[in-house]
Amino acid sequence: MRYTLSLLPLLIAPSLQADEAALREEASKGLHKAVDFFRTQVCQDGGYLWRYSDDLSKREAEGRAVKGQTWIQPPGTPTIGLAFVAAHEATGDSFYLDAAREVGATLLKGQLRSGGWKASIEFDPAARNLWAFRTEPPGSKKRNVTSFDDNTTQASTMMMIRLDAALKKKDAAIHEAALYALDAILKSQYPIGGWPQGYSEFPDASRFAIKKAGYHQGDYPRVSQYKNYWEFCTLNDGLMSDLLPVLLEAARIYDEPKYRQAAEKGANFLILAQMPDPQPGWAQQYDFEMRPTWARKFEPPAITGSESAGVMQMLLLFYRVTGDAKYLEPLPRALAYYKTCLLEGNQLARFYELKTNKPLYMNKNYGLTYKDDDLPTHYGFKFNSKLDSIEKEFERLKKLSAEDLKKENLPKKGPPGDALTAQVKTVLAALDAQGRWIEEGRLRFHGPNDPTTKIINCQAFVQNVAILSAYLAATAP
Repeated sequence: MRYTLSLLPLLIAPSLQADEAALREEASKGLHKAVDFFRTQVCQDGGYLWRYSDDLSKREAEGRAVKGQTWIQPPGTPTIGLAFVAAHEATGDSFYLDAAREVGATLLKGQLRSGGWKASIEFDPAARNLWAFRTEPPGSKKRNVTSFDDNTTQASTMMMIRLDAALKKKDAAIHEAALYALDAILKSQYPIGGWPQGYSEFPDASRFAIKKAGYHQGDYPRVSQYKNYWEFCTLNDGLMSDLLPVLLEAARIYDEPKYRQAAEKGANFLILAQMPDPQPGWAQQYDFEMRPTWARKFEPPAITGSESAGVMQMLLLFYRVTGDAKYLEPLPRALAYYKTCLLEGNQLARFYELKTNKPLYMNKNYGLTYKDDDLPTHYGFKFNSKLDSIEKEFERLKKLSAEDLKKENLPKKGPPGDALTAQVKTVLAALDAQGRWIEEGRLRFHGPNDPTTKIINCQAFVQNVAILSAYLAATAP
């Protein structure tokens, strides 16, 4: 039988629609099965860790997990909770909202009186009594250190405000905790716009000079000179790249200008923190006179090649959000400079020596060196460069009209596309009958003789749930 060309789309479309409906149904069932397994089998003490043996007998995060301990640092408890919130937003299914609410209840038990969170939550009574958790009786000698390191307080706050929005702000405990965390973030911001790595008391606003970053006079100290390095304005480990989006999301959810103002103040700090020529990049942390300084013994005052990518991406984000060209101004100089720093294989060193611009490393005895043949293994000293993608985005954005720039911030809605569809099929094919994504791998902190070869990885779970949620949202009726 012959068909004219004009009839072919009509004949093909029903088949395509049927295939999409079948894949959507499979994705819906697969997502439910995977979340149910994590919620009922993986979850312990109301929270999550990083990695598990496939039989769940062994558990670890940044070390072996002790009994009665759940983990905050991503991809731990709040990251899993955010995946549940996204699944609820994509499907409208209360099953995922209930799972997210359970995570929120756990985070409530881990929030400190200082407003934020630390890397883990203890549930063992003896260990728990050492910390100033808000749900516990106060004590003058209890530890009360909010941490912005490794996306700890940032991820937890993002989870609480996203959950608060999903619950229509009707859960009084979740709502109050979210606002309490946001209030602490505002109070811990220095007047110059940056944040310390952590605090137990809100920092003294008078200590930090509001000025452009600059160099030390003479040679910089070859060993750490300051004990409480966490008080300095910090970019290390993406602190502000994780924190500023939380404030932007808070401004959207609560329609509160103060959160947007704090976010823009933070972005302005990134402009001030750019070093002058001949090294117009950024440092990991700055002393009270806005000079690169020491943190831990393997984190010298230097220009950083790793955190710089996050800084430049934040500046692009704030240009998209505000349309203010001041956020683009630092980028041409920074991109040109970092291109001169490239190592073999399109990599950047984590550190470049101040003034000489030589790649700077540590040996296993934590001595500064220009050689990379004896590096500690617990810390990254080289990274793949993101300069090409950053420059591409910079060139794209600067050509957009004011009207086009406004459209950048609108929600994107459309069909899933071939790439997402292929990802969904791959994710579903890897899901086993129990609802597990098992991968080949080892447990890092169980010793070299540990026989485990198959693991459950929370990072993979989060990524796969995100793929299925995105597909279900894109194919929703």
